[in-house]
Amino acid sequence: MHEDYLKLFRTNYSTSRCVYIIRVAVWWKQAESIDNPLHEAAKRGNLSWLRECLDNRVGVNGLDKAGSTALYWACHGGHKDIVEMLFTQPNIELNQQNKLGDTALHAAAWKGYADIVQLLLAKGARTDLRNNEKKLALDMATNAACASLLKKKQGTGTCFVHLIRTDSNAFLLYD
Repeated sequence: MHEDYLKLFRTNYSTSRCVYIIRVAVWWKQAESIDNPLHEAAKRGNLSWLRECLDNRVGVNGLDKAGSTALYWACHGGHKDIVEMLFTQPNIELNQQNKLGDTALHAAAWKGYADIVQLLLAKGARTDLRNNEKKLALDMATNAACASLLKKKQGTGTCFVHLIRTDSNAFLLYD
């Protein structure tokens, strides 16, 4: 790619020089703007980038501006492979609360990723943590599968979860 710019630069010095400098400046600006590469890799579901970050010892429990971890963003995005890779890190913090008080479990339950909720619970994620709105992950569950897993983990025995949909909302009722 840079060779093309150099060829263009040599053929038409004045115009090419400006175009090349602007494109390099734009590329450099984009490269500079990634403050939390591990978080970005987790958000995007980019496993190879995540591995590269971990291989370069990027802190697995680092917080972004929202106070969220890479695990939170992987759960929020439904990236099960990223969650599993983060679980291989010996010091992964499962229960870190962000500035809103949400944990990775809150995010997975809210987004309806039952497979990720199950992984988090199996790894030992706490179900008793409330966010700033005093909501448990169970309160944020948007589907019956997530709610059932969370209810079962909380030790309330058998539970029946009913999903009630209206035109604009969905509600979960627990028996």
